[in-house]
Amino acid sequence: MCQLLGMNCNTPTDIVFSFEGFRRRGGLTDHHVDGFGIGFFEQKGIRLFHDDKPSAGSPVADLIKAYQIKSENVIAHIRKATSGQTSLANTHPFVREMWGEYWLFAHNGHLSGFQPAQGRFYRPVGNTDSERAFCFILESLRSRFDDRPDTETLFAEVAALVRRVRAHGLFNFILSNGDMMFAHASTLLHYIVRKAPFGEAHLLDDDIAVDFAAVTTPDDRVAVIATLPLTANETWHQLACDELVLFRDGAILLRDTPDSPRYLSQEEGLAIARAVGASH
Repeated sequence: MCQLLGMNCNTPTDIVFSFEGFRRRGGLTDHHVDGFGIGFFEQKGIRLFHDDKPSAGSPVADLIKAYQIKSENVIAHIRKATSGQTSLANTHPFVREMWGEYWLFAHNGHLSGFQPAQGRFYRPVGNTDSERAFCFILESLRSRFDDRPDTETLFAEVAALVRRVRAHGLFNFILSNGDMMFAHASTLLHYIVRKAPFGEAHLLDDDIAVDFAAVTTPDDRVAVIATLPLTANETWHQLACDELVLFRDGAILLRDTPDSPRYLSQEEGLAIARAVGASH
């Protein structure tokens, strides 16, 4: 299944450490070879990088490592194609403008029979179920609200739209407008919030460690979201199946959790993905 990575923090932070482990899943430590993308919010702007080649050996990924861009909100995606051919047009994350701000979206999963009506404001450029879902959510929000509503109202509306989309299959996704970050799990999605006192972390996918105490301040708070945990010596938390969470400033602000939460093991989650063709 595709791999998702998100970062939401209260101060501009680079994602090089997490991205180094993450990118290796695109052709080295896992078989996701249908392209990758990463988007960085910087104030009202976005730096967006796409490549339709595997991330593990991509010169674009090398550029990102060397650039060490700092951002408060980042979304990255490694693609295992299930809908639509391998091309830049089908490479996540996707970006659109709404209410005078950019929205960035990446999806992991597979939606069967999801064919919403053509939108007035938002239409897919590629031919993935992921981009159709993104356009459907934005079209629904913009049709209902002329301006961005308060956070609680927006969260409730997104939660209602997500319930409609996930009825068609697996809908793990990350969505951000550069201020807040939504994360939703159908199967596997994990997160960690790093804050003082900071310690050392070791990547699972590479022999690299970093002492965050040496590169942070006591006031820093960084939430990292990933399909599967990226480090071996930290405690990652798992989102329940069908749980929607909203992060802001590196902390969970709102969450919509099922009354009887269910958590899949990694083996169960990957088996479900394989069954619908969303994994190798």
